[in-house]
Amino acid sequence: MGTLDARRQALKDEFTSARGYWSDLWSDLLEIDPDFFEAYKNFSSAPWKRKGGLDPKIKELIYIAIDTSTTHLYDPGTRIHMRNAIRYGATRDEIMEVLELTSVLGIHACSLGVPILLEEMRATGKGGPLPEGELTPHQEKLKAQFMDVRGYWSPLWDGVLRMSPDFFEAYLEFSGVPWKKGPLEPKVKEFIYIAIDAATTHLYEPGLRIHIRNALNYGATAAEIMEIFELISVLGIHTITSSVPILTDELAQAGKR
Repeated sequence: MGTLDARRQALKDEFTSARGYWSDLWSDLLEIDPDFFEAYKNFSSAPWKRKGGLDPKIKELIYIAIDTSTTHLYDPGTRIHMRNAIRYGATRDEIMEVLELTSVLGIHACSLGVPILLEEMRATGKGGPLPEGELTPHQEKLKAQFMDVRGYWSPLWDGVLRMSPDFFEAYLEFSGVPWKKGPLEPKVKEFIYIAIDAATTHLYEPGLRIHIRNALNYGATAAEIMEIFELISVLGIHTITSSVPILTDELAQAGKR
C-alpha cells in the first residue's frame, strides 16, 4: 500500500484514535473501499466512545475471548487484542484466566445434548432405565460443590450429574480452576461467558441466559451487558480481514490489481 490520499489518511487516523490501535489487516480494505471502511469504523467505535463504559482492558479481554473461542479460533485478532490488553495493563494471569474460562465451551455438547437424550429416551422407551429419583449422597455432594464454586445451579446440569457423576465431577474440577484462584472479579468472569455464548459463532441461548442472570446478581448493569453485545457484534468483520488479503493476492497474480 502506497501513500494514502487525504481521505484515507484521515480515516486511518480516526480509527486509530477511536480504537487505540492500527493493524495492517485493515490496509487493503481501506485502499479498496474507504466507504465501507468508514462505515465499519463508525460501527465498531461506538462502544469505545461511550462515556463511563467498560474499562478498555475489559473490552480487550472480551475480544480475546471471542477470538480464541473454539467456535472461531481467529489468531490474527487474538494477537492484536492480547497486545492491546497488555498495553492497557492486563497481566499474564488475567489473560490466562480468560483462556481458561473460554476453554469450557465444549461442555455445551453435554448441557445441550444430555437433556435431548433424556427426552428421547422417555419418548421411545429405549436406551435403558432413566436416571430418575433422589440423588445419591455423592451426587448431592457434587451438586453442592458446584454451587459453592460456580455460584449457581441450573437444571441443565441435572441430567449430566445423574447420567455420569464421574464425568460431572471431572468437569467441576476443570471449570472451577479459574473460579478458585483467578484474578478477575466474578462479574468479569461472567462477562467472558456472556461474550462467548452470545457470539455469532455460537449463539448458545441457555448459557447466555444463565450468565446474564449471574452477572446481574454480581452487580452488572444492563448498560455493561449491552456494551458486551455491541463489542462482539463486530465479529462478522473477520470475513473482510481474512478474505480481502486473499482477493488482493489473487488480483495481483492475475495482473488485475
